Amino acid sequence: MRLKPALFLILLGAAAPWAAPWAAQGAAQPGDAAKLCAQIPPLAEQLTKISGMPLRHAVPCDFITKEKIKAFLDKRVKEVAKPEDLRAEELTLKKFGLVPLDFDLAKNTIDLLAEQAAAFYDYDKKKLFVTDTTASETQEPVLSHEVAHAIADQNYNLSKFIKAGRNSDDGTTARLAVMEGQATWLMSELLARKMGQSLKNSPSLLATMSGAADNAEGQFPIFDNAPLYLRQTLVFPYTKGMLFQHAVFERDGQKGFGEVFRKPPVSTQQILHPQKYFSGVIPTQPDLPQPHLPKGYKSLVGGSLGELEHAIMLEQYSGKHRAADLAPHWRGCAFDLEENKKAGRVVLLYAVEWDSEDAARQYFAAYRAQLAKKWKHMTVATQTADAVTGAGDDGRFELRRKGATVTSMEGLPAALD
Repeated sequence: MRLKPALFLILLGAAAPWAAPWAAQGAAQPGDAAKLCAQIPPLAEQLTKISGMPLRHAVPCDFITKEKIKAFLDKRVKEVAKPEDLRAEELTLKKFGLVPLDFDLAKNTIDLLAEQAAAFYDYDKKKLFVTDTTASETQEPVLSHEVAHAIADQNYNLSKFIKAGRNSDDGTTARLAVMEGQATWLMSELLARKMGQSLKNSPSLLATMSGAADNAEGQFPIFDNAPLYLRQTLVFPYTKGMLFQHAVFERDGQKGFGEVFRKPPVSTQQILHPQKYFSGVIPTQPDLPQPHLPKGYKSLVGGSLGELEHAIMLEQYSGKHRAADLAPHWRGCAFDLEENKKAGRVVLLYAVEWDSEDAARQYFAAYRAQLAKKWKHMTVATQTADAVTGAGDDGRFELRRKGATVTSMEGLPAALD
């Protein structure tokens, strides 16, 4: 079993249930639906001219209340995620210290997405929904973002596009960045042209538009209080995805809007560093450490963490500057959770490769500090420049560096057979 994408990414892959996260709260009413939906055809006409992708048929539009959005999300969770998948996702985040031990992933994700919703395009039902939080001052950008999704869906089938990447959590995040980044770029370019400008020749405008989601602090209390991992991975497809799409547009022009769907990026690293996408740099798959566990252990979930997740861990435990300096040196990762249900124990096996031994040494030190911070208690049994062993809250651990690869085994039983 492999790790599924983060829960809200699964939900997005099923129905894209939120609007651009910078949309302000408002008070649209059901009676406003016809007025809002009437804006779709002229917006679609403008967006097709910018992107070169045709609108093949009209986009159905309807109104939905915020209360019904939450019910929609509850239903969608049951449809797309089995209880054991949710448990594995939550356990993985907790083992890496990305969410608190008492964190309820499903509940918090639904609350977070319900708070964000202003309008959304459901590409299972092929319909655009406007909500009672679609404020008048944000109607045009919100609707243009969702219409851009509808146009992309009519040309490249977004549901199939997302499902095709589900064998890799990092790859799915990259595909979401294609979808949301493109819609955000097209929305921003449409607004820029109305001001007589263009993202093509205005770096400052590009920076402002791509950073808009980062400047929404205070508008969304649930978002503001969510763990760094959820906040960063929610915003990433919009902000970094937009910059990625801009880089593709600068190189390929209009044909780049289709190229990212025909040849999607395979990692968040390719989104963060478009040149790696252009040159075809793909993640490595380092070997996991071998714990020689006693009988009774079974793989619960496995997968990889990309450059994005490593940047988040580094920021959370070592600060933004360390994250910015070190994360770009990431090359590949693998992890596996081995569970012994009878013993009530879960062992984390983790390997991450870097582009140099120096980067690996730096990460070894950073991850050692992460272990001490994510656990309430940590004791060190042995320690050298390249290896630390001891015990943490969930059992024994062994952290090692060999060449450019750092490995860790955590939650090991006290004695191995």
